[in-house]
Amino acid sequence: MYFTAGFPALNDTLRVLRALQAAGADLVEIGMPYSDPVADGETIQDSNQKALLNGMSVKLLFEQLREMRQEISLPVLLMGYINPVMQYGVAHFCQSCQEVGVDGLILPDMPFDVYINEYKDIFDRYGLLNIFLITPQTSEARIRQIDQRSNGFIYMVSSASVTGAQTGITHAMEAYFARINAMQLRNPRLIGFGINDRHTFEQACQHASGAIIGSAFIRALEKSQNLESDIAHFVQNIK
Repeated sequence: MYFTAGFPALNDTLRVLRALQAAGADLVEIGMPYSDPVADGETIQDSNQKALLNGMSVKLLFEQLREMRQEISLPVLLMGYINPVMQYGVAHFCQSCQEVGVDGLILPDMPFDVYINEYKDIFDRYGLLNIFLITPQTSEARIRQIDQRSNGFIYMVSSASVTGAQTGITHAMEAYFARINAMQLRNPRLIGFGINDRHTFEQACQHASGAIIGSAFIRALEKSQNLESDIAHFVQNIK
């Protein structure tokens, strides 16, 4: 499950995490709000803007997560864009991730070669996974490179659109999933983008180890009157 830190309210980050764990989520991806989230559609863009207006920052997020591992056992990833990480300082950022218990990062706009040549040693030093994204347009050679250099899982973007744009699994997506399955990669894959309900979740899970839901969950959070009960209801309706 994906949600944006500092949304719906500034101090909801740990509250949402707790509720997701209690509801039975398997993995949580926390979005670090950014002013120009180019891979994301309108729903997640709006949650980013609201979180920034609420006062969320990278520094505050680490403060909110400082005691996380006293109660959260779920795998936790931070998802965001490379510019705020560079502004914070890559080594400092990775050290902070280790200190609060973050397991890995998803940085869609960080080029593969830049990671390998400049940042991999830093990630390794602090025990952080770097989760790479592949799309239907990613070449087989690059997918093989990513698989060789990855630990954790590979994030399969279901289509070329932004988050929240797709509302189902198309025949073209299924052909793409089958093509990747036939490559017999060593890393498990999780599918994201276009997964919004039990049906699409189950469809995706037929082709991968699991799926990530983002925009639909953000919409549920935005409408929520009681985060704990509404999150429990949302996760139970998916799983």
